[in-house]
Amino acid sequence: MTKLKVGIAGYGIVGKRRRSCVDRHPDLQVVAVCDQNFEDNGAFPDGVRYYTNYHDLIAEDLDVLIVCLTNDVNPDATIAGLERGLHVFCEKPPGRDLEDIARVMRVEKRHPDLRLMYGFNHRYHDSVQDAIKVIRSGELGRIINLRGVYGKSKIITFNQSDWRTKRAISGGGVLLDQGIHMVDLMRLFAGEFTQVQSIVTNSHWGYDVEDNAYALMRTDDGIVGMLNSSATQWRHRFHLDINLEHGSVILGGLLTGTKSYGAETLTIATVNHENDNGDPKEQVTRYNHDPSWELEINQFADCILKSAPIEHGTSKDAFNTMKLVSRIYYADLAWKDKFQIPNPENVTHE
Repeated sequence: MTKLKVGIAGYGIVGKRRRSCVDRHPDLQVVAVCDQNFEDNGAFPDGVRYYTNYHDLIAEDLDVLIVCLTNDVNPDATIAGLERGLHVFCEKPPGRDLEDIARVMRVEKRHPDLRLMYGFNHRYHDSVQDAIKVIRSGELGRIINLRGVYGKSKIITFNQSDWRTKRAISGGGVLLDQGIHMVDLMRLFAGEFTQVQSIVTNSHWGYDVEDNAYALMRTDDGIVGMLNSSATQWRHRFHLDINLEHGSVILGGLLTGTKSYGAETLTIATVNHENDNGDPKEQVTRYNHDPSWELEINQFADCILKSAPIEHGTSKDAFNTMKLVSRIYYADLAWKDKFQIPNPENVTHE
């Protein structure tokens, strides 16, 4: 069969990683990319064409658009791709705020034959997939609470001009950029959190985006979630405790390109209330491979090729995850007033 022709908007670290996944897929072929850092339009030695903006890119004969741009541009590029008749895969976050993803969803409804998927690759880590199986098996009972920490040592990734420090471009700081993955996972395991209290601060780095967000949340059926998203976690850390009636599921460490989050492990603790005295039997699994990026692209391609609905990373997933992020911002009254955060309950994609 003819391969699906793919264009990649944003050809930095993430865009190049997505290309490597596309290149390994037998039914996909990258034909063009764009990035604002190219000096001019042209072509690579392998024939892949490159442009300085996504408007020229989507004028190409494409089937699929992968969007890896900054948060202010992501929604507009996604909408442009859908209007062009392209299937679109967009990296998280879907935009700077909840209204951005709502705008996209209104356009998506006009194109029911197209597939739109958002990149929340943490869902595809083997440790997370195995945790889902254990929890959904019911063998440890229902979830009581979750405690999640996802932190790094700074907001700036590359240099002082990093767009992540500029609210007009990013829309938010460490919570929106990195912590959104933990928010998404907590929703995946526990469902929708409807009560939120929070403290959001930028007292250390001093940018107009947060360097710490602390949230206490509860679902309608009583599951409590506690979250700290931090850019002052000097030793990079990913940790999620999920405590259930008969044991715990603990995600620790994360395989990343930098290897700075430590070994990726899944610990299953099985409680015997009569005999273990707070030191339960544990089974620890350590993972040495991260298939998440490739699995995500493969699922997206399968949904296109089989005309099947998107399972994970749907626009509804992205909207609900962004809504919880917005609730965390909005729940801190001082933060809400300082940055004029709109009430997320007033935003609809209908």
